[in-house]
Amino acid sequence: MRRQNLWIAILAATASLGTTAAQADFIDDSNVQLKLKNFYLDRQIKDTPVGNWGSWSQGITLDAKSGYHDIGGGIQIGADVLVQHAFKLNGRDQNPDWVLPHDGKESKDHFGKVGATLKAKVSETELKVGELLPVSPVLVFDPSRQLMTTYSGAWLESKDIKDTKLTLAYIDKINNRYDNQFSDLTLFAPAKGKNYYDNGEASDWMWIAGIDHQLTKEVGVSYWYADVQDIYQQLYLGVNHKTVLGEKTKLDSHIRYFDNSESGDKLYGKIDNQALSAGLKLSHGAHTVGLGYQQMFGDTAFPTLGGWVPQPYLVNWGVATFTNPDEKSLGLTYGYDFSALGAKGLNATAVYMLGKDATYAGKKDQDSEELNLILNYTVPEGKLKGLGVQAMYIDADFDYKSDLQEYRVATTYTYKF
Repeated sequence: MRRQNLWIAILAATASLGTTAAQADFIDDSNVQLKLKNFYLDRQIKDTPVGNWGSWSQGITLDAKSGYHDIGGGIQIGADVLVQHAFKLNGRDQNPDWVLPHDGKESKDHFGKVGATLKAKVSETELKVGELLPVSPVLVFDPSRQLMTTYSGAWLESKDIKDTKLTLAYIDKINNRYDNQFSDLTLFAPAKGKNYYDNGEASDWMWIAGIDHQLTKEVGVSYWYADVQDIYQQLYLGVNHKTVLGEKTKLDSHIRYFDNSESGDKLYGKIDNQALSAGLKLSHGAHTVGLGYQQMFGDTAFPTLGGWVPQPYLVNWGVATFTNPDEKSLGLTYGYDFSALGAKGLNATAVYMLGKDATYAGKKDQDSEELNLILNYTVPEGKLKGLGVQAMYIDADFDYKSDLQEYRVATTYTYKF
């Protein structure tokens, strides 16, 4: 009954599908979750007037995904609703921390986001219109802080062809992790506007097309293309390989290539960047070892959207993005699952990345390095089953800007209706 009452309230609020949609499959196949996230971040920046920044906040997210209602002709429809809200428990008002909104003088005590998505499905082809949480080589949503970075637009995905996924998308707005509204698409660059979050000239839209094909059980290939109108266009090629080497041993590897150039009216000037990366991950029992190499070519840095949007399809990415012109980087990862020692739900990861020969602000041969230590624990059973805690320590050293240390602690819990 709680699930039915919740969906009735959602349908009344959105009025998007009419009363006929609130029938058996629409409700019974729904997935409704209430997610709680307590998030602490403290960044200590050395030798800079900015000093330390960070915040402690509590987030509450209602994530409601309906089932599908058949309206005839093989067409099924549904709706998703995402309601996010966060409030500050403590923080340094004078500095923006990219977690909570900041007006140039102080951070807000609370902020929220509300998004809705209509979806339609025919066979294995699905169209989503509204708020989007994409995961693709050219655009990803970002859950790394308190509230998520999301987008608005239309996303069409088809799996009707065997072993193949086709994607076509149109994006017109971004709702950044530190904002409570959808904004125009910009390039991540030094702010040119009146406040901390204005990156300058904006694009009206972004087009995306992609194809992912599984050649064999072990080998897959991907081709994606994106055009952020009048800012940059991006081509992506990827090959991945997964194989089982033994009863407890698996090997995953990939090669990825990005080609970035300016688009249309070149609102941010010339963009000339090519990024090549290769990575492998070897898992044996409780142990996981990873190795990644990445190199930047061209005259400019790797372009990303304004709002601190990450690019996890680059094998080396962190607080130090390792995306400056001419930069070469090497990454080493080691992970251990303590379930092997009887501590079910506990795992730890260490990541070390070293960047060399970067060109930054006209200076050549600039180096950087970053260490990430991550500890995760999820309660495996009992009344608190699903309660998760993540602690992260980051130490980043740069030739070309101030070194920093960062501490993050996130406590999460999901209640499923």
